[in-house]
Amino acid sequence: MKAGFIGTGHYVPEKVVTNADLEKIVDTNDEWIRTRTGIEERRIADDTMDTSDLAYEAALKAMEDASITADEIDMILIATVTPDTPFPSVSCMLQEKLGATNAAAMDVSAACSGFMYGVITAKQFIETEAYKNVLIVGVEKLSKITDWSDRNTCVLFGDGAGAAVLGPVSDDKGILSFELGADGGGGKYLLQDKDYISMNGREVFKFAVRQMPESSVHVVEKAGFNKEDVDYLIPHQANIRIMEAARQRLGIPEEKMSTSVKRYGNTSAASIPIALSEDVKNGKIKDNDLVVLVGFGGGLTWGAIALKWGK
Repeated sequence: MKAGFIGTGHYVPEKVVTNADLEKIVDTNDEWIRTRTGIEERRIADDTMDTSDLAYEAALKAMEDASITADEIDMILIATVTPDTPFPSVSCMLQEKLGATNAAAMDVSAACSGFMYGVITAKQFIETEAYKNVLIVGVEKLSKITDWSDRNTCVLFGDGAGAAVLGPVSDDKGILSFELGADGGGGKYLLQDKDYISMNGREVFKFAVRQMPESSVHVVEKAGFNKEDVDYLIPHQANIRIMEAARQRLGIPEEKMSTSVKRYGNTSAASIPIALSEDVKNGKIKDNDLVVLVGFGGGLTWGAIALKWGK
């Protein structure tokens, strides 16, 4: 049995914070942010909405797209580093909100790589026939751990949620190969230090521009394809320069890479599923396309997946 995506959905808060808005509160400017990150604006959730609320909105859309009801969900996996509370888990909160009483539920903590870890965890349950439908949501409310006086980090992050339902697909579709990895020695370069995000931008950049291209190539080769066969690339939406390094290593044209970073910034575990959901809905990803998903994050962690799109 092959596991693949049978539904996607996403949700972002209504409030838009532009680079011009940030110019008013920290020593930065629009040109500096755009040229170094590719970010033009980001979405920020208000005090009435927490991580589980964002997850709920995205989950409803993914379930509708997959044509399944809450009682058909066998497992809920939430990828996040910004839970509502340390416990209960966001996945348990979401289970209650959805009324998915038959579902097992747990959170996955791998920072920006969390969605990738969640998808591959779901793959194992589906392909061993333990479960049929697994709901995975990458979701973050990073605004609550962002230091809005730190110009090096506050320009980067945004809030949002991306969801997917994984289930059995035909033998020629679904997840073909994957790579997951971690380097705990690099954990000090990107972490939540007390209340806020702390990042050594130089070291994270060096790690990411090496790891994302390498992992992308690895999963394509593991799947038995060449770089030239890749139809679409969805990298973690962290920084346009890092994303471009992966694209150029694969040798694919600009129009075949997702670039939602300019509208949403870095939404951590939510970035890949938000981009995936948008690009499926706007027709950029088509049946039988060879798609590569690749991300990196705090931990340090990374993950990549090669898949054939379709059911």
